[in-house]
Amino acid sequence: MDVLVMLEEDPAHAPVVAHVNSVPYALHAERASRDVVTLYEQPSAESVAIALAAALESHRATDGGANAMRHLAITTGRGAVGDAAWRDNATGALTTRDVTIPLATLTATATSLLADHGPEIRRLVAGLRMPDWPEGARRAINFTLAPVTDVLAAARAKGESLLDVFREADGLAYEFEGD
Repeated sequence: MDVLVMLEEDPAHAPVVAHVNSVPYALHAERASRDVVTLYEQPSAESVAIALAAALESHRATDGGANAMRHLAITTGRGAVGDAAWRDNATGALTTRDVTIPLATLTATATSLLADHGPEIRRLVAGLRMPDWPEGARRAINFTLAPVTDVLAAARAKGESLLDVFREADGLAYEFEGD
């Protein structure tokens, strides 16, 4: 999952902690959309992890998959609230859906992200907080969550252990080596 994490310099007008939006790749229709996370408070590893968790959970909450356009607002008391829209491949009809992700779900996913990607998230936060950004430049850093994050989260939801996931992946690797 490709995410652009931005820090809003003048957050006084924002009634939310962060926004998560998805933006399609205009030149590459076959590529998945890109998520843009905008933070409205001084970033911490926990606040960035919550925002990344909202992006990750919004992908799981919509049937439109990678082509869905999403807009979520993250608040401290309610979690993430927003909507998603996508074009149905079979009928061509535009489908919309309200998306609500409870704070408990965001917190659990954020805790998992910090456990799996803590050092990378902390480096991202350090980069956003650096005082020597050029004047007038937007504080924005690209961040990629490895695809293994989705696999591990799905395994945890099924009650599988991390070792089971690696064993299955090892079996797949050997299966492809014979080709």
